[in-house]
Amino acid sequence: MNPQEKNCCDTKNCCDIKDCCHKPRKVLKLVGILIAIYLVVLSIKELKSISYVGTDPTQSHTISVDGTGDAVAIPDIATLSFTVTETAKAVADAQTLATTKVNTTVAALKKSGVAEKDIQTTSYNINPHYEYQQSSVCSSNGICPPSNPVITGYDVSQSTNIKVRDLKKVGDLLTLIGSNGVQNVSGPSFSVDKPEATQAEARAIAIDQARSKANVLAKALGVRIVRVISFSESGNMPYPIRYDMGMGVSSSKALAVAPEISTGEQKITSNVTIVYEIE
Repeated sequence: MNPQEKNCCDTKNCCDIKDCCHKPRKVLKLVGILIAIYLVVLSIKELKSISYVGTDPTQSHTISVDGTGDAVAIPDIATLSFTVTETAKAVADAQTLATTKVNTTVAALKKSGVAEKDIQTTSYNINPHYEYQQSSVCSSNGICPPSNPVITGYDVSQSTNIKVRDLKKVGDLLTLIGSNGVQNVSGPSFSVDKPEATQAEARAIAIDQARSKANVLAKALGVRIVRVISFSESGNMPYPIRYDMGMGVSSSKALAVAPEISTGEQKITSNVTIVYEIE
């Protein structure tokens, strides 16, 4: 700007150069308008964000449905368990008695076709055996001091689990265990060795049911299913029927009549929950 233009603008006098005095004012006015627009946009965005505080935006665009599926499997594994408990005045004697009975029973099971990998010791315990003896010294009015526990020997117990893969032998094996003097026998409990296929069948049924519910619900609401947002599954494998011989098994070496054991069937259930995105 030459001295003449500067003087013109400073003195606010008329000059021949076009927009000499008004151009800076127009620029400042335009900048002010742009700043005002920017601030308005920021305010609108901030107000929108406040409206979502404490809420999950995706929840307003989803539906959640449940499904249940059942599949049946025939058990192919049986588990038996027995516990041998012997008492003697010395720990070593009680151990010898218990070990002899357990080893004899295990040898008989192996001879009957039970694999060594399917025989497992689950516990081994040694505990003092107490008896309560009443004191012979009593007062003149007949009041006697409380009895005192006295160690009279030691109890040694060993528990063993057996997995039976030939279910036709279950009844005979139960009788065999009892014939060796074992008086605490439990089982069998039946299970499926590889339940994955049955679980997959139950899951597929549950998913189909949930998908059908979602389609019906979406149609009723007038929306469209876009995709799966989340999936969860829970299920159950009920405990099988057990045969419990209890403590009343005879220690006679003569074999008793083998019990009739029924395996039945197991129902595997799958419960699924699926969340779909909708629009």
